[in-house]
Order: sequence, then structure tokens, then C-alpha cells
Amino acid sequence: MYHPSGSVARQTAGSSAGLLDPRTAPRSSDSEAILFQRCTWCATAMYHRLLCPVCQGSDLRTERSEGTGTVRHATVVHRNTPAARNVSLIEMAEGFVVRGRVMGPLIGIHSGDRVRLSTAKDPVRGEPVFQMLDEPYRAWI
Repeated sequence: MYHPSGSVARQTAGSSAGLLDPRTAPRSSDSEAILFQRCTWCATAMYHRLLCPVCQGSDLRTERSEGTGTVRHATVVHRNTPAARNVSLIEMAEGFVVRGRVMGPLIGIHSGDRVRLSTAKDPVRGEPVFQMLDEPYRAWI
């Protein structure tokens, strides 16, 4: 596949080597947000990458996420912690997947639940923290 080389102005417009740079991301009214990259060639969204996983392009621009997503996988971890905690894979509305923690009862977090970003960086683990958008209405079995 042939990709024409961009002008020098286009190459320097994004962050260098596709690194996340909050200065180049569009400003938003909220102070807590997840920054991700989008490939300028194929428009693939990704989280913390140096190269696009689809086309291997390095021309990535930094964008700010809306903060909503869907739980794709949730698990309970008992290792290296005094209490059990959950680790979830969240598919964000923009199309990338991020690992984080969902607040709530561990037994109440399931795949397909909708979540919203609560804190972009947990002070203890440094991962995003999400809260449930809809309360689960599941029947007792």
C-alpha cells in the first residue's frame, strides 16, 4: 500500500513519535480525561502506542476521550492487596480499549455494562477509575 509522504508542516503538526502530549490535545472543560492517539492515515484509535497496530504508521495525533465506554471483561484480583479489587477492560466510545477499575460491588460488574470515567488516574495504581452509568437490573437466580 502506498502512502504519499506528507509535507514537513504536516509531519511536525502532531506530537513527536505519536507520544501522548497534553499540550497538543484539544482542550475540554473537564480537567480529568483520558488521552488517546488516532492514526492520521487509517483513523484507528489506540491507547499508549508508538505505532498504529493496523497500518504501522507513526503519524499519530493526540485526542481527548469523551469518557464513556462499555465493560468488555471484568475480573476480581486478590493478589498483592489487602482486599479484593476488580480489573476491567473497558472499550471506550472512540474505539480503543483501556484497562481500569470500575467502582461498585465486585459481583455487580459484568460484561456489557456501560461506564463513565470518574478519575483519569487513580493515585495508588495510576489507572483510570470508572463508575457505572446504569444500575444493573438483574433478576436473582
